[in-house]
Amino acid sequence: MTAWLMYLGAEAKRVGGGYDDNPSTHYSWDSRVPNAAHVQVGDTIVLWDGETLLGLSVIEDIATGTGTKDLSSCPSCGKADIAERKTMTPKYRCWTTTCKAEFDTPAVETVPVITYRARYEAGWIELRGHVSAPELRALCEEPKSQNALRRLRWEDFRARVETGKNATPLDIADNTRKVIAGGHSTRTVRARNGQAAFRASLLEQFGEVCAFLGPMPAAVLEAAHLYSYAANGTHHTYGGLLLRRDVHRLFDLGQIAIDPNTLTLDVAPSARVYPDYDKLHGQPLTVPVTKAHKKWIAEHWAMHRGTTGLIPGQSASASAEVPHALA
Repeated sequence: MTAWLMYLGAEAKRVGGGYDDNPSTHYSWDSRVPNAAHVQVGDTIVLWDGETLLGLSVIEDIATGTGTKDLSSCPSCGKADIAERKTMTPKYRCWTTTCKAEFDTPAVETVPVITYRARYEAGWIELRGHVSAPELRALCEEPKSQNALRRLRWEDFRARVETGKNATPLDIADNTRKVIAGGHSTRTVRARNGQAAFRASLLEQFGEVCAFLGPMPAAVLEAAHLYSYAANGTHHTYGGLLLRRDVHRLFDLGQIAIDPNTLTLDVAPSARVYPDYDKLHGQPLTVPVTKAHKKWIAEHWAMHRGTTGLIPGQSASASAEVPHALA
């Protein structure tokens, strides 16, 4: 399993700029970036902004194309190892050991490139601030690398995120990877076209009601899928519920799940330490569901909890903490 630490920060620090990025859905680069062609569908993408961790996911699709890119270089030696200075003049300096030229305007060459755009929305985990920049650099296979795309030591990184302060389970990445490896199309458009219409249909079905908490203002209700949107790529009419944002997030992480046999909420031990969520454990859904809803609920349970849905060491009657991951 391959994991990449990818830089997503100020455009000026990503040579050439002009990239179309959205941290939680897609990331772009081109063939002039080291390791550009090595990134594959199914790889884990870990994003940072040069100062802290932003989040991670698993790549579902990589769309390629063609384009051009402006490359700046030193007008004296022709090398690209130049940097813009904020306060000193001339504005630029060449950092090549044998040159060190200073100049106000770099030489610019427009070259053809292959463009890459990775999509990974299904398994995105927001982790902003969980790991510092020095720690992230140290967790790379080459800690001193300055590349925008760097190979990451996944198991070491995972251990860092899943333990200690703000510990967050990363099983969501495993589940997303299984969906992709299971033969589902990896060309699904991940912009979630029709999401607004899907939410509107859920409001029509259920009214302004959170399926876990009861009546809520429509403004705080989000459309949550009961199935793997990564695998299906379709908004099924009876494949969703309305959830308030915080419980939607917990549902995505598997901290809250729905028992398909009893249609009651199963809250993981790590969430039950908080009274507001502990009191949800064992409670029924607050909205009626159809046979079609139950089909998706059962499929979700089977997919993300396996045959038993148990945490190692728990009894069969205990709650499980297995991520939903893909709603």
